[in-house]
Amino acid sequence: MEDHGLFGPRSVTWRVMGEPILLVGGFRALLMQGLHPRAMRGVLQNSALMDPAEAWSRFQRTTEFVRVRTYGTRAEVARAGARVRKIHATLTALDPDTGERFRLDEPEALRWVHVGEVDSYLSVALRAGIGLSPAEADRFVAEWRAAAEIVGLSPSDVPGSVAELRDYIEAARPGLRFVPEAAHPLRMSLNAPLPLYLAPVRAAVPALTLLAFATLPRWARRLYGLPATPVGDLWATASLRALHTGLGLVPAQVRYAPDARRARRIMAA
Repeated sequence: MEDHGLFGPRSVTWRVMGEPILLVGGFRALLMQGLHPRAMRGVLQNSALMDPAEAWSRFQRTTEFVRVRTYGTRAEVARAGARVRKIHATLTALDPDTGERFRLDEPEALRWVHVGEVDSYLSVALRAGIGLSPAEADRFVAEWRAAAEIVGLSPSDVPGSVAELRDYIEAARPGLRFVPEAAHPLRMSLNAPLPLYLAPVRAAVPALTLLAFATLPRWARRLYGLPATPVGDLWATASLRALHTGLGLVPAQVRYAPDARRARRIMAA
């Protein structure tokens, strides 16, 4: 029997994650992560995220981890997860608010990053018009409990349904804010540190970042110091639907990445 990894052809995850519009969900997930002070400070103090010479390499490593976690075999996922857990277990950061030094594998920060990612992918998929029933949306959240285990969390400690996801986010809101020492991601996107061969797409990065911001909940946009109105919500949903529809006109061999094309062939078999 072929090894399809964590999810496989009958999963909602495979059906959703291959859609190019989910790139916006990836941007949104990073923005959600950035509102957890310890998660953000862990990144700021231990990575090259803010170094223009290294940011692209870090982005590539993150993208590769997401790809392997979604489509890799169980052995490939296990190796990728072990690398991430080892890195998190050996790094620490300083919380200037308390003077406390904390480890990057602190469960609460890892849990927020997980929840922000799942919520972002699901929210963008639904608003873009990727048809999911309420039961399928719950399945998507539940499937990602396996992904939480890969980074060192207990599956039972992360939400298993849309309702649990929303309850967790609501309970976490009082502790969220944008830390002052972090560069604003919208400002960073105006000078995106892309390699030379990707220079032609640099102009699109601020637009994608702006769209990702617009898909955030209004309370999250306010924490970033941005306008947060119902009109913005309507604009974000309309833009996602238009972009998803436009991408649907592109031939499948161009629209989908190789792993997503392979997953679609397996699902259709």
